[in-house]
Amino acid sequence: MATMLTTENFEQEVLQSDLPVLVDFWAQWCGPCRMLGPTIEELSREYQGKMKVCKLNVDEAGDVAGKYGVMSIPTVILFSKGKVMQQSVGAVPKEKLISLIEPYLKV
Repeated sequence: MATMLTTENFEQEVLQSDLPVLVDFWAQWCGPCRMLGPTIEELSREYQGKMKVCKLNVDEAGDVAGKYGVMSIPTVILFSKGKVMQQSVGAVPKEKLISLIEPYLKV
């Protein structure tokens, strides 16, 4: 299950993580975000132990979304060692997210 992020836990959960972290920036009212939700949960299960998968509600943590230039949602950002490595905007197919993730996973 994806970890829910807040302004308070973002640095510890994402920026200080030893594993790559996939963050789904979303909101409850966003239709495409709800479409992407099940894919995010699947990735969370499939990559357990290899990467962290988190969700950040932009209505509750708009300051974090603003810091990373999230202008439209859903936006998915892959962090590695505290840095933004990849970004995807919109409800994209699972295969596209996998292609963003795979190069950053430790083998």
